[in-house]
Amino acid sequence: MIDIVASGVLFDMDGTLVDSTSVVEGAWGRFGAAHDIDPRTILAFSHGRQTIDTIRHFLPDLPPAEQRRVAEALVADEVENTRGIVEVPGAAAFVRRLVDAGVPVALVTSAPRDLALNRMRAAGVPVPQVVVTSEDTGQGKPHPEGYLRGAELLGLSADRCLAFEDAPAGVESARASGATTVVVGALESDATVGIPRVHGYDGVEVTVEGSAFRIRG
Repeated sequence: MIDIVASGVLFDMDGTLVDSTSVVEGAWGRFGAAHDIDPRTILAFSHGRQTIDTIRHFLPDLPPAEQRRVAEALVADEVENTRGIVEVPGAAAFVRRLVDAGVPVALVTSAPRDLALNRMRAAGVPVPQVVVTSEDTGQGKPHPEGYLRGAELLGLSADRCLAFEDAPAGVESARASGATTVVVGALESDATVGIPRVHGYDGVEVTVEGSAFRIRG
């Protein structure tokens, strides 16, 4: 159960609003096969992080220019592949409820902009007016820069915002920014202890309370 009052909402994308599991597992599976790395190990690290940070982690000896080339090739493949992408249950309707209620909403994702917009549209989830992507930050999750930037663009401090996240790096990022954090899905880690959780957005209610709003579900 959640019952939280805030002034704005910050959403991660993959696993939080959009289920792109089949595309992500396929891309990193091919990468793992090409470099003799167990895809499960890659996925455990990569979730919630920028692609370039994952490439640097697993291929640290590559020259920086080659790391960027590999990352760009992976992203280009994912941008074009939207087959099987769906919304997290209730995500589209929940975002619409927030927007209709006048709640300031931002998307804060580790994905590049073209990839993020393609996935949101493929899943049928409305794209908020404020979108913070990998191009907009110098440091990716788990650093809090993205969430701090998203809150700033909403005209709010992060501690007045509610952040929805599903990945370890993302939860760290959101919490470090000062945002009240809700876990989406089944993630269990030291970082999620005591944090409210939803497994989807069906039945989550939004009510306006003066200049703030309350989310219950």
